[in-house]
Amino acid sequence: MGNVFGGGQQSLYLSNGGTEVFVGTLMLAVSELAEEEWDFRFAALLTLQDQNVMGRGAVGFELRDIAWGATPRERSRAKDFVLRATELALSRHRWSDLGYEPSFAPDHLSRFLAMVESFEPTAAARLADGFPGPGEQACASCIRHRILSALPYWDGCFLCTGP
Repeated sequence: MGNVFGGGQQSLYLSNGGTEVFVGTLMLAVSELAEEEWDFRFAALLTLQDQNVMGRGAVGFELRDIAWGATPRERSRAKDFVLRATELALSRHRWSDLGYEPSFAPDHLSRFLAMVESFEPTAAARLADGFPGPGEQACASCIRHRILSALPYWDGCFLCTGP
């Protein structure tokens, strides 16, 4: 059983372990760069990919289901944030915090980067499909790991909830 992250005509199918590594490396970068409300909403979407909380094989998202913004400028800024975060993750930002070498992460992140680069966000998003709303952003940070999390709803960040 695995998880799918889709965008346009492309998709990234990952095993449960691959998903954990992909989301973890991306979350480290997103936590570093998040500044605007949209960034924290995207971080909340990533926290919903924690299989130790949500269940194995039960996560994933489609880029078309993300509320990228109402104006071309908002959509461009949001897409740029995801691209910058993915590039930062590819630079191995804070990977030493993981406690293991995520050997498949560069491939998964590169494929996700290409997917986001080729995706054209629109104002129409199916918000019912799970992109966190303005009041649901990940605004709490795990004190121990300095990673955005779904606190106070969960006990900690993905490093806290992991095995």
